[in-house]
Amino acid sequence: MRRLPPLTLWTGLLVLTACTPQPQPIEGLRTFSYLGGDVRGGSLSYLEHPPVGGPYNALWQSCGVYTKPLYNEYAVHTLARGAVWVTYRPDLPAEELAALRTRLADQPAALLSPYPGLPAPIVMTAWNRQITAAGADDPRLTRFLTEVLPENSVPEPDAGCTGGYRQTR
Repeated sequence: MRRLPPLTLWTGLLVLTACTPQPQPIEGLRTFSYLGGDVRGGSLSYLEHPPVGGPYNALWQSCGVYTKPLYNEYAVHTLARGAVWVTYRPDLPAEELAALRTRLADQPAALLSPYPGLPAPIVMTAWNRQITAAGADDPRLTRFLTEVLPENSVPEPDAGCTGGYRQTR
C-alpha cells in the first residue's frame, strides 16, 4: 500500500473541509458585545428591550415560567449565568404560549415571561444574542436553543439559575 506524502494528505483534508456544507447563520439573529461583571443596585436602564446584557443586580432571577413581567436587572443576571430568556407579548394566544412551554421543557436554564411592548410576538434572548419570532413554530427558535445557546460565551458559566429572586414586577 502506497503512503501519501503528508502535504498531499493535508491538502485532501482541506478540500474535504472546504466542501463540507457549513450551517447557514440564523436569519435575523442579532449579536451584541456586553462584557458582564458590572454588578449594580437599583433600577437600571437598558438600550434593548428586552435587554441582552449589560449591568445587572447581584441577585439573579430563578429560572422558571412566570405569568407576570420580570425585573430586567434580575433577568439579565440570569442571562449572564447562561440561561435563555423567552419573552412574549401579553396577548400571545394560549396555544402559542403552550407551544413555548413545550419547547422549553427540556431546557435546563430558561426564563419564560410576558414582556409588554415587544417588537415581535416572541423574543428569545441569550447573553449578547437575540432573535424575534412571529410564532412558537418558527424553526429558528429551535436552532437558537441548539446552536447559539450552547456555544454562547457568558460572564458566569456554570453558575446555574436556582436559588435566586422569584418575584415579578
